[in-house]
Amino acid sequence: MAVTEPAAAAAATEIPPQVPPQGSRGTIPDGSDVRGGAGGSVGSEGILRRQAQRESAARTYARSLPIVPVRARGLTIEGADGRRYLDCLSGAGSLALGHNHPVVLEAIRGVLDSGAPLHVLDLATPVKDAFTTELFAGLPPALAADARIQFCGPAGTDAVEAALKLVRTATGRSGLLAFTGAYHGMTAGALDASGGASEVRVTRLPYPQDLRCPFGVGGPEGAELSARWTENLLDDPKGGVPAPAGMIVEPVQGEGGVIPAPDGWLRRMREITAARGIPLIADEVQTGVGRTGAFWGVDHAGVVPDVMVLSKAIGGSLPLAVIVYRADLDVWAPGAHAGTFRGNQLAMAAGTATLAFVRENRLAERAAALGERMLTALQGLACGHPCIGEVRGRGLMIGVELVDPDTGAAAPALAAAVRQECLNRGLIVELGGRHGAVVRLLPPLTLTDEQAAAVLDRLADAIPAAARRTH
Repeated sequence: MAVTEPAAAAAATEIPPQVPPQGSRGTIPDGSDVRGGAGGSVGSEGILRRQAQRESAARTYARSLPIVPVRARGLTIEGADGRRYLDCLSGAGSLALGHNHPVVLEAIRGVLDSGAPLHVLDLATPVKDAFTTELFAGLPPALAADARIQFCGPAGTDAVEAALKLVRTATGRSGLLAFTGAYHGMTAGALDASGGASEVRVTRLPYPQDLRCPFGVGGPEGAELSARWTENLLDDPKGGVPAPAGMIVEPVQGEGGVIPAPDGWLRRMREITAARGIPLIADEVQTGVGRTGAFWGVDHAGVVPDVMVLSKAIGGSLPLAVIVYRADLDVWAPGAHAGTFRGNQLAMAAGTATLAFVRENRLAERAAALGERMLTALQGLACGHPCIGEVRGRGLMIGVELVDPDTGAAAPALAAAVRQECLNRGLIVELGGRHGAVVRLLPPLTLTDEQAAAVLDRLADAIPAAARRTH
């Protein structure tokens, strides 16, 4: 069942014909042709087999997406077996401009060709200065006016750790406020603040949502109850919550199921924390750089946090993570937080180009408009499919929650079947949310109308096909 007009055939063929680079035979390590045919298929299977034999059992995407990418551009990935896929995972949201965007490649080549050092620890360089200048130009003005930046290890979870250490050092307190359903990374401190923590060492607060509202009401009333719960808990002398070092919140919970924070509720969190001297940390690792239809997720609510955690898209597809925070929190001693690879020059150059391109081409506004059209189309699809419990999201951060039509319970098996049916149709999606029952779409901000139509049509075909398989 299509939800759009037929998409242009070119939507799935972004990668043009290309000869192997000079000196290359276009082969993968076991000698098979990467461009398809029987040889490519055999080579692909060999690589996947060796991966399963040699890599950690902790690998994730490789289990559900048995693809060996050999080329990519924009929305499209080409596998070693010659198949092409529309990539709505986008490096878990890292690829704001899609794969191998020309401005990103040009920026990387510029550094390589210049002879500039690639590894500089935390020394000042023209590349770093340009990145910081471009980043500060896009920050909420009230924060940028007197902000400090800390370059962290290469992953978003490293920046979360830095943010938690920062506020604990600045306040002299150790407690933390976090939210149900949160995801902040895989290192120890970040996991403690995430919704799946097994040994909770933070105070967990209810995050408002409609489909599974913890108060059973949803909407503005549910958000108000969440805010009142938070306020009462902090002010109750018998609440068991001493003044915490900070509150960390995602403007849209991504791994938690693509749940946008209501603007009014987020403003209340800012008011509650400011009134009590609690630093507010906005985790913008996945929501930043135009993803939600504003440059930063907090911009929708007009909230200015004390600390922003940034990674993924800011590196232009390469590893980069920073925190930006109010100057008065900058009480660290030299070396109090460090990392060998905090000076990634290639990532800074790619990030500068990405930030500038998103800003100059108003891609956040484009994401808002196109995302709204996609949400509307998917909500229309839900009307004819009772297995779709809710369609939600913001900008080009979209989630479709699959449920048991009879009970309304989360349907992880159906969601997994939808993911597989999408893959069969050349569409890459991932799952998230409670019980892994939410199909997530994170296409690049450069998505065209024709590509959006192709994505929607393939998903619309996959859902009833999966429902038949799991019935």
